[in-house]
Amino acid sequence: MKKQRVFAIVCLALTVPLSAQKKEAERLGESAAVVQAALAGDLPLNILDKADCILVFPNVKKVAIGIGGSYGRGTLVCRIGTALNGPWGAPAMYSLDQGSLGVQLGSTSTDFVLVIMSQKGAEQILNGKTKLGSNAAAAAGPTGAAATSYNADAMKADVLTYSQSKGLFAGVSLTGASIDTDNDANKALYGKEMSAKNIVSGGSSIVPAAKPLVDLLNKKSPSRK
Repeated sequence: MKKQRVFAIVCLALTVPLSAQKKEAERLGESAAVVQAALAGDLPLNILDKADCILVFPNVKKVAIGIGGSYGRGTLVCRIGTALNGPWGAPAMYSLDQGSLGVQLGSTSTDFVLVIMSQKGAEQILNGKTKLGSNAAAAAGPTGAAATSYNADAMKADVLTYSQSKGLFAGVSLTGASIDTDNDANKALYGKEMSAKNIVSGGSSIVPAAKPLVDLLNKKSPSRK
């Protein structure tokens, strides 16, 4: 009986990490699908070409408990190099918590894409909890002709934000949203505790589940312009 209990405990210890890894692999796959749809829709390639990092929150749903709450889990991918201007590197997992998002969410889930346009914004997000509008200037992402003539210096936005609902992408305001590292997810994905800054600066190799997302970004925008 004692041996059976020990065996059951060992099996459980092995099953939990595998289950967590599968969950994060699914998140990475969903993030890749969102980026693909965004680039095929209203996220202009010239905006991505100017980006230091991109943060994707797939399937954010309105929370029934509370007033207008919402919560999402997503993926941050940054360019390699001290100036964040090289190819895209290993992803770090993040969470999104925004009490006022309820007015923007319907009964269906919403995808959010945050394009980080400045090193200041990237450093703020990599250092930990960030509130858009307070710690990092945020603005609804431009589309169409406005995106073509986009001037990062004139706009002075650290983060440009887009959303997709029912297949349509558009710029959306996420001022007030709180973003933070998802430490449990990063540990599950990489097998040990790692900071987001350490992950994106080359502290980890790109796991197989992340390759579709990273390969897509490198194919579409191999370096910052």
